[in-house]
Amino acid sequence: MTGHEAGGHGHGHEPGDGYADAHGGRQRSRRSSTLKAVGLTLAGTLVLGVAAAGWVYWQLNDNIRGVDVDSALGDDRPARAVTTPSPSGTASAVPLPTEAVNILVLGSDSRSGAENRQLGGGDSSGARSDTAMVVHIDAGRTSATVVSIPRDTLVTRPSCPLPTGGSTEVTDGAMFNSAYALGGPVCAVKTVESLTDVRMDHFVEVDFAGFAKLVDALGGVTVTTTEDIEDEDSHLSLAAGTHHLDGTRALALARTRHGIGDGSDLGRIGLQQILVKALLEQISATDLLTSPTRLYRVADAVTGSLTTDTGLDSLAQLMELGQSLKGLSAANVTTVTMPVLPAPSDPNRVVPDEPEASDLWESLRQG
Repeated sequence: MTGHEAGGHGHGHEPGDGYADAHGGRQRSRRSSTLKAVGLTLAGTLVLGVAAAGWVYWQLNDNIRGVDVDSALGDDRPARAVTTPSPSGTASAVPLPTEAVNILVLGSDSRSGAENRQLGGGDSSGARSDTAMVVHIDAGRTSATVVSIPRDTLVTRPSCPLPTGGSTEVTDGAMFNSAYALGGPVCAVKTVESLTDVRMDHFVEVDFAGFAKLVDALGGVTVTTTEDIEDEDSHLSLAAGTHHLDGTRALALARTRHGIGDGSDLGRIGLQQILVKALLEQISATDLLTSPTRLYRVADAVTGSLTTDTGLDSLAQLMELGQSLKGLSAANVTTVTMPVLPAPSDPNRVVPDEPEASDLWESLRQG
């Protein structure tokens, strides 16, 4: 046996010798590096996720425009409804509000901005409240009444503070929607309160483009009309029957006036009330929580189109309101129009039909 052969075992690698330790150390080192890389990746993903969530929240929150209606109007207003303390719930949970609440909802026909001009056409200066609804949510927040006020109603427009200072004059026989055109949300709220003697707890304004985006984000709405609609002004042609409408056609339906009934604002109000119920049903049928992308589109459409009072001008406040309404279904929403009759001074205008109109507002004051 040669010396090389004799010494051959000296070059072998037995378990536990120096080579094996070094090899195992490299394996452990590689495993450690891999785990560290995975950990850093997960940490980075978490940080990016938190940052993205924060950015989304900031963007949605920043979308909302607020108007300090309460400060502008002061104390010369109808009294707030008396509230009953809600159950305290668990010690750690903040109870959701359950008292009755009144919200003035205006649909603005503002032509400002490219999207609104494309959808609404017409003059780009100023805006009017094409749609006005007093949404009364009953105590317990499981039922609601939506009262439409015709924009052609002749009212006594009260003196309103102006954003530039000073105030408007009291005007008899003014068109209802002139209040918004003259003094914005503050004057619209004051005029409604003067007309109804009902305190508006909140104010919400939705513009044309935002309404169309909301309908599209929800996947459209299904409505049923009882007569053919042909309206050159709103560019809507619709046969009687059931239709699934995208945002543009739903908006056209909300604006349709001359293509239905006697061509008055009352016919358009009827279509708008159909749309309100259809939207509520579509929201109920859409499980937004299973689709973060759709949830974001809906939230962006809603917040991006809103002007509210300062009591609702944050995402947290809107979410609290929404959560308090989780027991409210479309079936428990009643839509009505303020009783009116032709104005003696102008057959193309209307005035409240008394005592029916006052009785309606009194029923809302009862909570």
